[in-house]
Amino acid sequence: MNAIIRDARDADISALVDLYNQYILNTPITFDLSPHTVEQRRQSWFCHYKPTGRHRLLVAERDQQVIGYASSSQFATKAAYDTSVETSIYLAPECLGMGVGSHLYAALFQALATEDVHCAYAGITLPNDASVAIHKKFGFRQAGIFREVGRKFDQYWDVAWYEKVISTHQ
Repeated sequence: MNAIIRDARDADISALVDLYNQYILNTPITFDLSPHTVEQRRQSWFCHYKPTGRHRLLVAERDQQVIGYASSSQFATKAAYDTSVETSIYLAPECLGMGVGSHLYAALFQALATEDVHCAYAGITLPNDASVAIHKKFGFRQAGIFREVGRKFDQYWDVAWYEKVISTHQ
């Protein structure tokens, strides 16, 4: 599938919120329980991404429509964690299995390769074979499973944590 991969821009926020809200409402993939408004998501999430540095937000666009995104976010708040990031990837349901996710992750990891990032982590709600597959494809290895760590749709869900070394420099 032909898609343009680029840095997110302000004009994307509404489409990004709509995409993410689909996952909130219809899947256990994210543990958010209520849909976000554009303003909530702008203040709590979108504003911390930059076109350089550790925390990136890339979008996939086709026919001038946002069809997915990949991000690297702060892993934890204590300063010693700063060289670690948590990565996420979300695609429009109709674009699953078409290579868009691979293009997004390739661009994200290429961008992070020149930054002061040592490790990337990804939490995957189980079961999610597609997410496990793409993370393994990009060199992530399972570090552990948190059993029944989240409750959504009146069910407890396990989350597998995956990790990947990005850079060995200090």
